[in-house]
Amino acid sequence: MDKETRSQILAELRSRHAARKRADEDVKAARDRLTRGTEIKPEFEYELMGLFARNELSAAVTIWALAAIFSLASMFWAPWAEGCLWLILVIVSKVALLELCRRYVAHARPDSDLRRWRRMFILAELFCGIVWAGFALVGIGETSATFETAVFSSHVFIFASLIVLLAVRMTFTSPMMSLLYVGTIPMTLAVSARLIMLQEPFYYALATMAVGVHIYFVFLAKGLQQTTLQMLAFRAQKDILIAELDEERLVSEEARRRAEAGSKAKSRFLATMSHELRTPLNAILGFSEVMKDEMFGPHTTPVYREYAKDVFDSGRHLLQLINEILDLSRIEAGRYDLVEERAHLGDIAQDCQRLLMLRSNAKGLTVTLAIAADLPQVWIDVRAMRQICLNLLSNAIKFTPKGGSVVITVAPTADGGQFLAVRDTGPGIPEDEIPRVMQAFGQGSLAHEAAEGGTGLGLPIVKSLIELHGGAFDLASELRKGTEVRVTLPPKRVLASVSPLQPLGAERHRQATPPPTRQPRLRMTAPHGGAGAPPPPSRPPRVA
Repeated sequence: MDKETRSQILAELRSRHAARKRADEDVKAARDRLTRGTEIKPEFEYELMGLFARNELSAAVTIWALAAIFSLASMFWAPWAEGCLWLILVIVSKVALLELCRRYVAHARPDSDLRRWRRMFILAELFCGIVWAGFALVGIGETSATFETAVFSSHVFIFASLIVLLAVRMTFTSPMMSLLYVGTIPMTLAVSARLIMLQEPFYYALATMAVGVHIYFVFLAKGLQQTTLQMLAFRAQKDILIAELDEERLVSEEARRRAEAGSKAKSRFLATMSHELRTPLNAILGFSEVMKDEMFGPHTTPVYREYAKDVFDSGRHLLQLINEILDLSRIEAGRYDLVEERAHLGDIAQDCQRLLMLRSNAKGLTVTLAIAADLPQVWIDVRAMRQICLNLLSNAIKFTPKGGSVVITVAPTADGGQFLAVRDTGPGIPEDEIPRVMQAFGQGSLAHEAAEGGTGLGLPIVKSLIELHGGAFDLASELRKGTEVRVTLPPKRVLASVSPLQPLGAERHRQATPPPTRQPRLRMTAPHGGAGAPPPPSRPPRVA
């Protein structure tokens, strides 16, 4: 099976799994809707009920004041007893609804039986709607005995009161459409029936308009409910995001704490390793060097000298590895402090060439220095820069075959900085292996096969040290043609010489100030008390 066929099969399996997951979610959502009796999620329904209860509690006085105004206005066409009775019923129904709202706000929880609370709210709102519908029946039997103008005004006022009630109830009950229906339909039916009973075209039009206004307010209430649901959904998403952020923050803090603990453990381990390994290594190197050089006499068996040389070389390699690991760890931990001073980059390159001359001569390599003339000094850490040059030069010598050549170049850059480059004629590095070479303990495959073994820490240390100086590291390699590594110091590291403001010996302050006159100086020709010396000053007599 080829790779393309396998990817198609995996994509089809993923799509089937996603479709099955969506189907399961749809079935679960349908089951929940059937169980709840509504399409609104339980957490949203709890919030909607709470919003309705708080709206009712905040506007209780307003509703009572509106009912009192309607009751007083009804006395113009109806007996005052009917208006007062209707007002009392309104107050009783409103008190029952408000008490239910208080209980819900005080005791309801998201995990409560919301179906039970919804039934109680519907019953309470239905009672209020029936009571408000009774306003259309106030004075219905007394209109024949009143004036025609009062009869017309009463019906217009009843129609206007219906519109006001619809607007108020739409504002309060829009979160729960079922409450809007049971609270307003009785009033609309009662007003329309009273207007139709008058059997006049004008009142027919008012009745039709009452039904149309009611339908219009229902659509407005649905729009408000959708807006409220979207607001709740956005708030829920915000809460989820905040919770996820808090969780991620806790995870990151835990990861940071573990990283700090790991860093401390690493520092303790490195400090212990530095002490526990370097101490015996010094003894191993010292004693093996004594045996290798036969300082206390020749060995009876020549092979012992070879063994001592192997021990010395192995110990030196191990010590170099430990030093490189410790240097890289200090750089990564940010504990490598630069000790900066003036220095010539060309002088450092020459010193490194002299140090590695024996190794290059042993392999028959030609090491060439190309240092630009009149280079200014640079402000660097000499030890770190020497380590950079030694690592680059030792790598070039190590991976260049016999008879090859190595070129060390020190020259200025176009922007005023300076660079040090080491180019060799070794096997080169494949382009896909360059990232691996730049990692700790990473080595190229061809170089590893064709040359001496190494630790793979030289280039990462060089890159880290030059970055501490604010410089840049560049590696260019062509397979089987060689490698060139360049480290560049920024212009701010170059110490440019400043010409004197005034010619030497012709400063203005020397010309403006006259030279001081020399005073004659007395010279003692004889020691004190000798011949030719002035007599000592006379001392006054001492009084006893």
